[in-house]
Amino acid sequence: MARDTARTVRRTVALLLVAGLAATCGATMPDPGPPAWSSPGLVGGGGWPFASEPLDPLEADGAAYVPGSSAVLLRDGRVQVIPFGTEEPVTMPRDDPRVAVAVRAERSWLDAGRVPGRMPAHRDMAARALLDLRLLTAPSGASTASWYGPWRLVWPRDSAFAMAAFSATGHAAEARRVCRFLAGVQDEDGMWAARYHPDGSAVTDGRGVQLDGLGWVLWAAWFQSRMDPGAVAGLPELWPMVRRAADRLSGSLGADGLPPPSSDYWERDPGDEQDPRRPTLGVVAPALTGLRAATALARDRGAAQDAQRWETAAGRLSAAVARQFAPYGYPRSPVGGSGMDAAVTFLAPPFAAPDPGVAAAVRTAARKLRLPGGGVLPGELWAGHREVAWTPETAMFALAAAASGGYGQGAGWLDWLAAHRTSLGVLPEKVDEDGRPAAVAPLGWTAALVVLAMAAQDQPLPVP
Repeated sequence: MARDTARTVRRTVALLLVAGLAATCGATMPDPGPPAWSSPGLVGGGGWPFASEPLDPLEADGAAYVPGSSAVLLRDGRVQVIPFGTEEPVTMPRDDPRVAVAVRAERSWLDAGRVPGRMPAHRDMAARALLDLRLLTAPSGASTASWYGPWRLVWPRDSAFAMAAFSATGHAAEARRVCRFLAGVQDEDGMWAARYHPDGSAVTDGRGVQLDGLGWVLWAAWFQSRMDPGAVAGLPELWPMVRRAADRLSGSLGADGLPPPSSDYWERDPGDEQDPRRPTLGVVAPALTGLRAATALARDRGAAQDAQRWETAAGRLSAAVARQFAPYGYPRSPVGGSGMDAAVTFLAPPFAAPDPGVAAAVRTAARKLRLPGGGVLPGELWAGHREVAWTPETAMFALAAAASGGYGQGAGWLDWLAAHRTSLGVLPEKVDEDGRPAAVAPLGWTAALVVLAMAAQDQPLPVP
């Protein structure tokens, strides 16, 4: 009892170090500096429903996951695991039968799908990322950004990528659960809130809508249908969800062919952008991908009128991108001097067909955003800490390179990510100027992007 109380106190102190941070969907809100460290990863088990707890930082020294599982082998040789049917971690001898049960269950889950990656370090990172995505995804399909406080919320954007990662690796049951959750919380007018609690209730903190979420969910639904052909028939919720979202998105386009301004993955108020009157590339590119994906789904379904309506909208939006963003080199906002944004990768494969102008812009953005220690900033005009690298954005470049056939370049980005994981091998949200993991770990969006990047190296991903 005394030991449990002490652990609780230590964990509370550790969590308080990050309590003042404002989390985002993959968390790209400007911050005053690299946040304090909290935990190198989650302790889990192989049971159902999945349960997880952060490893106490004071027990992390010398600890490592039992390979292919979320059971943690401590420095003293004992194992910390959440046994089947329970919710709290238990420390037990390595030869306790409950350890073997948990490890066997998680390895069986991995083996039931595919673990991508051509190199051992990459495959190990992919396996860990998949296990972490599983731990972050409740049986209801609520896939949270991470485990701690403000991050323990569901962003449609992050969930869409989790759905795609599960689909790409043959874990169809998990992908379908995420899809059902998103369909269940969608408004009748087709929109999603910026964030949801795991119980499905919207977070009411005054954040406006984030239109990029519409595009990402549409793309993920189409991607799922390609990787899991039975998904459309097995998910009666999928088509109504797609139809509502695509109609909302296509109906939002203005006379200039662009959707209205809204917050994107930076989680910044549109009024703070270089051009507050028009949307950023982080909204426009996902919207274009989503409309193309919805068109393809409608054609598959034989819904000719829907397909024509959404294809027309996609054509208008594509022309607007060519007219308003391309002349400036595809920057964050369609004005001179707005700077490059990692969102330029959203115009590249696997989200769009290859385009020489976009490919050149991706290379330019990678050069301008890359930090001396590796990794990237979200954008040239990023208002946060200028020496802290963000792993989701780094993984975006890895995915763009891999999906475009650039194995070596993609592998380079993945090498950096693999080398900057936590001591447990978990992908964090950020890496500070000294090369140390920072903020929360795992971060679901980074995990999903890394899995997709390695899947793209193994075989070409479909492009809407």
